[in-house]
Amino acid sequence: MDESQIQAAIHCSKKHGLQIRIRGGGHDYEGLSYISETPFVIIDLRNLRSISIDTENKTAWIQAGATIGEVYYRIAEKSKKLAFVAGVCSTVGVGGHFSGGGYGMMSRKFGTAADNIIDAKLIDANGRIQDRESMGEDLFWAIRGGGGTSFGLVTSWKVKLLDIPEKVTVFNVTRTLEQNATQLVYKWQHIADKVDDRLLLRLFLRSSESPFRRGQRTIHAFFTTMFIGGVDELLHEVQKSFPELGLVKEDCIEMSWIESIAYFWFPRGTPLDVLLNRNTTTNQTGYFKGKSDYVRHPISVNGLKGIWKLLNQVGENSAELQFSPYGGKMSDFSESETPFPHRAGNIFMIQYGVNWEKMESSKKHLSWIRKLYGYMARYVSKSPRAAYFNYRDLDLGVNNKGNTSYAQARIWGMKYFKNNFDRLVQVKTKVDPTNFFRNEQSVPPLLS
Repeated sequence: MDESQIQAAIHCSKKHGLQIRIRGGGHDYEGLSYISETPFVIIDLRNLRSISIDTENKTAWIQAGATIGEVYYRIAEKSKKLAFVAGVCSTVGVGGHFSGGGYGMMSRKFGTAADNIIDAKLIDANGRIQDRESMGEDLFWAIRGGGGTSFGLVTSWKVKLLDIPEKVTVFNVTRTLEQNATQLVYKWQHIADKVDDRLLLRLFLRSSESPFRRGQRTIHAFFTTMFIGGVDELLHEVQKSFPELGLVKEDCIEMSWIESIAYFWFPRGTPLDVLLNRNTTTNQTGYFKGKSDYVRHPISVNGLKGIWKLLNQVGENSAELQFSPYGGKMSDFSESETPFPHRAGNIFMIQYGVNWEKMESSKKHLSWIRKLYGYMARYVSKSPRAAYFNYRDLDLGVNNKGNTSYAQARIWGMKYFKNNFDRLVQVKTKVDPTNFFRNEQSVPPLLS
C-alpha cells in the first residue's frame, strides 16, 4: 500500500457516501477501527510499516502501520543507547497509540509517545498530503493525543529518540494479602509518583489461588518495575522510599533496554525477534471490556478492601487492575501542551480489564466491571471523571452513527481531553467541517 491508494480510497468513499475506518494494530478496545453500524470501508495500514532511523540526529520516521514491537526492535538494531517511549504491548500499531498519547514504562522519565513527536504526514479529508509545516501547528497539536482519526489519516510520524544507558534494571515481585499486600498497595500510592523519575513502579492486581491456603483465593499484587539505571542505584532508591516492599538484590535483573521490552510481555529467555511477530496474542481469548480512571488522592485501606471483595466476585484471573504511576516528566507538561491532559496532580492511572470466553457470559461480566467502576467513583478524579483515550470506553457516551451534537460529544470528550476538547472541536471544524472522518467517539465539528 502507498499514499496514492489511500488518497483514492478517501475520494471513492466520499463519492459513495461511505464511512472509512482506519486500522493500524487493531487494538481499539471497542473495535471502532474495524466495526460500524453504517456502510464503511476499512483502510488497513498493516503494510505501511517502514521504519527509518537516523542515529546521528536521534530521530526516526515511522509509518503508522508499524507495531510498537517493530519500532523498538529496529531502534535497538541500530543503537544500544537510543530508545523510544511507548506502550508495553508489542503488537499495537503506532498510528492509534501515538495519536492517543502513548504511556509506557519510561514515561516518568520521558513523558508519552505524543510528547516526543516532532513531525507527521497526514492525508486530509480532501486527499491532500500534509506535513507539520503545511498542516499548521493547530492540527499538529490535535493529532498528538487527540486521536488522529478525527482529523485525517496519519501515514507516518517523526519522533525524537531518547538517550538511555546500556543497562536498565527490572523486577517483578509478587505479594499476597497474607504478605501484607493491602498495606503495601496503600503505601505505594504515597510514593509511586514521587520516586526518582527513572523509576516506574507499576502495579497489577488480580484474584487467584492463594499459595498459602489451598483451594482459597487471595489478592495478588505484582510490582512490575523498570529503572533506567543499574541495580545498586535501584536498590538504594527502593529501600529509601519503599522499604516495606522488602526488595533484595536477587529480585532484580540488569539487562539491555530491548531485553526489558520482552521481559514485561514474554516468558524469560524468549528470543528478541518475537517483537517482530505481529500475530502474538496474550492469553486473553474471547471477549474483553476495559475502562480507565485517574487517581489524585490515595485510596483508603477500606477502599482497597472493597476492591479486593469485588475482584473475588469474578472468575479466577479473569479480571485485572493496573495501577500506572505518573509524576516525573508526566507532570512537567502543562495540561494544554498536547490534547493529552493527564498531567500534574495525578498519582496514577487505573486500567480495569475483564475477559471471558463465552458470549452468554457477556452480560454478567459487563455488569461486574460497571459495578466496580461505580464503586470507584468516590476514589477517583471528578469534574470531569477523567479517562485515557487509548483505553476507549463507549460507556462514557457515543456519537449517533458518527454524527453527534457538540453537547453530546462534550460528555465523553471532557473525560478524555478535559479543557482541550473545545480546542479539538475548533481544529476539527477548520480541517474537516463536513465530518468526513468520524466514528462513534470522534471529535465533531461545530455545525455552521
